[in-house]
Amino acid sequence: MKALNPADVKQYVENNIETFHKKRISSLKKLKLNTVLRKKNPYLFRAKYLLTAEQIIRSLTDAFISSNEETIFGDWLEGLAIFINGKVYEGRKSGITGVDLEFDKGGIRYIVNIKSGPNWGNSSQIKKMRDDFKSAIKTLRTSGSGVQVVAVNGCCYGKDNHPDKGDYYKYCGQEFWAFISGNENLYTEIIEPLGHKAQEKNDAFQEEYAKMINQFTLQFGKDFCKSDGSIDWPKLVAFNSGKNR
Repeated sequence: MKALNPADVKQYVENNIETFHKKRISSLKKLKLNTVLRKKNPYLFRAKYLLTAEQIIRSLTDAFISSNEETIFGDWLEGLAIFINGKVYEGRKSGITGVDLEFDKGGIRYIVNIKSGPNWGNSSQIKKMRDDFKSAIKTLRTSGSGVQVVAVNGCCYGKDNHPDKGDYYKYCGQEFWAFISGNENLYTEIIEPLGHKAQEKNDAFQEEYAKMINQFTLQFGKDFCKSDGSIDWPKLVAFNSGKNR
């Protein structure tokens, strides 16, 4: 085990946070109105008494963007976690299905599935992770190394007060970052460098966001508003849920 140099983390974040912002803007530019209209519940818009095209556009796109950004940033945090672990324990990106990180500590081979937050999956998704862990452990134990293998679901934020899940451990937030780095304070130390040029990058995102809102509002008005300006709800529902649409 090597002591983690905070300067290495700061440098990594500053060098790589640009990737997150670029993917964020790229995803926004690729977004299509028809895509989000088909994925969101039109009945909910009506029940919330949304009366203008812009209200509907902002409601559906903001929910879509938020979910997408969570995925993009989760992938970015996974890269940060693997980098940090590599510096401390010489951990590495795993090539085993369902395993993101492998490293050795105290005579134990840890296999880690990294998620953004603690509430990441339903019962079938958790079962798949368990099955992947079982398969990975079997593979490692039959490789002839004789190493003890422990499976971990690591979550970059949140809490879980009962980490022992029987066949794997679940470490969240502070516990996860300390587990992969040996530093109990890392979970707060990484927050500062994440703001590197954040305002500048967010300004660029807001410019693209404003363009998208204007474009989608115009298109929505053309396709789903009546001549008097009111929303044609039956037409919107038919587009979202009708046969052969």
